[in-house]
Amino acid sequence: MDARLNLMANPIVLKAMKHIIAAGRAVEDSTVPHATLELVKIRASQINGCAGCIDMHTKDAAHAGETAVRLNLVATWREATVYTEAERAALELAEEGTRIADAAGGVSDEVWANAAKHFDDEQLASIVLTIALINAFNRVNVMTRQPAGDYQPGQYDHLK
Repeated sequence: MDARLNLMANPIVLKAMKHIIAAGRAVEDSTVPHATLELVKIRASQINGCAGCIDMHTKDAAHAGETAVRLNLVATWREATVYTEAERAALELAEEGTRIADAAGGVSDEVWANAAKHFDDEQLASIVLTIALINAFNRVNVMTRQPAGDYQPGQYDHLK
């Protein structure tokens, strides 16, 4: 597949992406486990069909020590026994937060309450922002048909 735009050579895209990446840095200081945030990014990217983000975040998670079993089961987290209750709550929030248009009320009160049992307000804010930011990246990549498979962990560190 050929990309519709070369995102890394487009000055307006690079300028905008630096701002989105900067917003994501606030989340990096969160007390939410890094693994949980990566799982959230992977699940939202699966829902949105963003091969580039799935490639990046599965490789980043593996590089950080995540197991292949947990990475391979993200799409079927409800049936998998390898996730904590907190991770399951974050994955459920990621699904409803990504599929806002599928439900008239957006994220249900039940899903929010379940997440709030496991995360404090600061952590919830970090998860919500992670979901919003990965959805932004997903949309850019999907619309411009960015190919996947060649990502190397740390490849885009120069944009931070």
